[in-house]
Amino acid sequence: MNTREMQDEIMRLKREKNICILAHAYQSHDIWDVADYVGDSYGLSVQAADAPADTLLMCGVRFMAETCKILSPEKKVLLANPAAGCPMAMQMDREKALELKEKYPGLPLVAYINTTASLKTVCDVVVTSSSSVKIIHRMPEKEILFVPDCNLGGWISDQLPEKTLHLVKGGCPTHMRMTARDVQAAKAMHPEALVLVHPECLKEVVSLADYVGSTTGILRYAEESDAKEFIIGTESSIVSHLQFACPEKRFYLLSRECVCHNMKMTTLPDVLLAVRGIGGEEIHLSAQTIRDARRCIDRMIELGG
Repeated sequence: MNTREMQDEIMRLKREKNICILAHAYQSHDIWDVADYVGDSYGLSVQAADAPADTLLMCGVRFMAETCKILSPEKKVLLANPAAGCPMAMQMDREKALELKEKYPGLPLVAYINTTASLKTVCDVVVTSSSSVKIIHRMPEKEILFVPDCNLGGWISDQLPEKTLHLVKGGCPTHMRMTARDVQAAKAMHPEALVLVHPECLKEVVSLADYVGSTTGILRYAEESDAKEFIIGTESSIVSHLQFACPEKRFYLLSRECVCHNMKMTTLPDVLLAVRGIGGEEIHLSAQTIRDARRCIDRMIELGG
């Protein structure tokens, strides 16, 4: 089968079986084309909860599929490639989080949504990169324990000097591979280009950027900007997506190291096998895990909308 034939078969089967396909923004464009919704991990989960589908197929990584199950426990949730995980999500588990809560008694524990369902059961609030500043600003507490991404946490701290965030060492390996030297080299090659980076990047990279924001924020900024050239400091697939969306503009990858190997694991044939019912992995969470993990997500919705 060629790409178009495979996509046509996926579209036929998802309609026949009432399957909603969710694609994270870091997925390849051939997967975007068959998806019902494309976006960040939380946005996809919210869309999925409202979708009139019996089955949700997540083209992303495991914690994203878990979040879908937490928000849609009555639906069947599949992860297209069972091996696709998130290194940052595995940097802290429930036990380590409980140890931190003992070390900082009385402080609310705020977790980046890029964490496991198990860890979320002991968190007070979760945040996304796009909602983190708004949510933490609205929290009444002045001191906050933030896990696991110290780069995102440091960026939040810079935006909210009235808050004290206690951070732990952790973060996204893909974004941490980008350096200030990469920015300087890219600017030397493309002096007219604006630099757009994700707040998961190192502070030395963020400080040199023209815009710092979530993946969806970067996409929106580049599409709406009057500028014609951009250096993109997040997962490499975003350059490809922007080239499709804005063929009249030029997009350059900040570094050849901007690759999330876990996101790249999911392929169009994986999606086909999953909708055929012979691939993917169904996500199972206990009722107690769903109930306990849902509390911090509901708190995020309450504070951030």
